[in-house]
Amino acid sequence: MVDQEVATKSPVLRGYRRPDGTFGVRNHLLILSSVVCANRATEMIAQAVPGAVAVTHQHGCSVIGPDMEMVRRTLAGTGKNPNCGAVLVLGLGCETIDAPGLAEEIATTGKPVDYVSIQEVGGTARAIEVGIEKARNMAEMLAAMEREPFSWDKLIFGTECGGSDTTSGLASNPVVGVAADLVVQHGGTAILSETPEIIGAEHLLAKRGRTPELSQAILDLIREVENRYLSMGVDFRGGNPSPGNIAGGLTTLEEKSLGAIHKGGTTPVNEVIGYACRPTQRGLVLMDTPGNDVESMTGMAAGGCQIMAFTTGRGTPTGNPICPVIKVTGNPETWNRMGGDMDLNASTIITGTETIEEVGARLFQLIVEVVNGRLTKAESLGHREFGITRLGMSL
Repeated sequence: MVDQEVATKSPVLRGYRRPDGTFGVRNHLLILSSVVCANRATEMIAQAVPGAVAVTHQHGCSVIGPDMEMVRRTLAGTGKNPNCGAVLVLGLGCETIDAPGLAEEIATTGKPVDYVSIQEVGGTARAIEVGIEKARNMAEMLAAMEREPFSWDKLIFGTECGGSDTTSGLASNPVVGVAADLVVQHGGTAILSETPEIIGAEHLLAKRGRTPELSQAILDLIREVENRYLSMGVDFRGGNPSPGNIAGGLTTLEEKSLGAIHKGGTTPVNEVIGYACRPTQRGLVLMDTPGNDVESMTGMAAGGCQIMAFTTGRGTPTGNPICPVIKVTGNPETWNRMGGDMDLNASTIITGTETIEEVGARLFQLIVEVVNGRLTKAESLGHREFGITRLGMSL
C-alpha cells in the first residue's frame, strides 16, 4: 500500500502560466517546421538562439484526407502544448500545411506566435536571418517569466513503454501505474497509449470504462486497429512482440499487453481519444497511438501532455523535444549497464528489496521534482526524437 501521506498530501507544482489557463513545466521557445523543405532553416535558427528547440519532420506536403488532418493536428498540438511559451513557424510557401495557417491556429492559445515563409522573404539564407531576429525577441520575453504554483488538475501525465522485457510487466509498468493512480487521485490526468499493445488485454481494460459506452468504445477501438493491419494484408502478430521483446523473454502479444496495461494503474477509463487529441476529461484517458515509441510520445505531447514516464527493460534512450521523459527500468542488468540513460531504478522489486508501491511512491516524488524543474536524463543527453504517425501513402 502507498504511504498515506503520499496518497493524500498534494505536493506543490510550479510552472509557467499561459494565456489560455494552462501551465507549462518547461518554457521552450519552439522553432517549428511546417514542411520538410523548411527543416534546414528551422535547425539553423534554433542553433543560433540559446534555449530554442527545433522540431523538424518529413511531412507537410503530399498528404491528403485523414493523413493531412493528422499531420496538421499534431503540428498544431505541438505548438499549443503548454511547455512551449512561444512558437516561430518556418514554412516554404507552397506546402499543404501552410505556415501562416499553422501559426494562426497555434495563436488561438494566446501565446506569442509568428511565422517566416522562405519563398516570401527571398530564400533560405534570408529566412534564417529574419527567423533569428524574431526568435531572439521571443527568447527575451520568455527569459523574464518565472514559475508560479498551479493545481494538479492542470497536469497531464503520459505513460509509455519500449524495449520491453519480462521485467516490464512485473516491475516498471506497475510502478508507473501506481504513479498514474496518484496523479489521478490528486486531480490530474494520466494518458494510457499504444493501442496495439492493449490487444489481448482489452477485455480487462474495457471492464474499467466509466460508462458502458466507454467500455464498448475501448472494444471498438481495438477492433478498428486490428482491421487497419488486416486491410494491408498483414498479420499483426508477426511483428509484435518484436525480436527485442522475444530476446527479453516475452513470448506472445497477449503476455506483452497484459504487462503493458499496468501503466494505466487501476482507476476507471474516463475517455477514449484519437491520436494527438487533447483530453476533455480528467482522470485516466486512453489515447489511440501506435506502439512505436517516438510516434506515440509525439501524439501525447501534441495532446497537451506536459511530462511522461517511459519504462524500458532492454534499454531505450529516446526522449521528446518539448516534454521531459522519465526513464524507468525494472531490469537490474539494464540499470547497471545503462544507468546514464535511466532516471529510476525499479529493479529493486525484482531483487526483493522494495515493493511496487514503494517504488511507485519514489516515481511520484520524481514526477513532482521534474515538473518543478529537475532535468531528466533524456533532457540532459539532448534526446529530442519526433515522429508523426501516418495512415496511408504520400502522393
